[in-house]
Amino acid sequence: MDKVVLIGYMGSGKSIVGLELAKKLKINHFDLDDLIEKSQGLTVSDIFKQKGEIFFRKKEHEIFTQKIASKQDFVLSTGGGTPCYYNNHLMFEEKNVQTIHLKASVDTIVQRIIKEKHKRPLVQNLSDDDLKEYIAKHLFERNFYYNKAKFIITVDSKSINQIVNEIIELLK
Repeated sequence: MDKVVLIGYMGSGKSIVGLELAKKLKINHFDLDDLIEKSQGLTVSDIFKQKGEIFFRKKEHEIFTQKIASKQDFVLSTGGGTPCYYNNHLMFEEKNVQTIHLKASVDTIVQRIIKEKHKRPLVQNLSDDDLKEYIAKHLFERNFYYNKAKFIITVDSKSINQIVNEIIELLK
């Protein structure tokens, strides 16, 4: 088994898919945002508000690097921006790291996050009308990094189980 790293934009299903995948593979699951929150004693939103995005990205890089360097096998759900900062995407090239981009359309992402915008620091202050345009622009900017994944799975209109089974097939 290897380290399985799920990447993709917010709302693409990294956390829930990661949990289910880890259960089926019988290995540990970690959520990078949870690890950052635990290390700081603050929520991601509070870290952004109190210490800023640059501080958050530094902590994210530190913890991501430590996890990838560890000896254990696991499933890691990353934040949407993780691949885009501090050359984190270069760690996808490690032999024992299987990166999977959970690719969702703009419409799917909007539909999934519009009701929980307040929990998402990057979009919480956007109007519902501006959300779609922001996501489309952001996805375009981040695609370079997302496309560094070893595998890409489109998640639109698929159940969690379908996505998990597709990942398991890819990992064989």
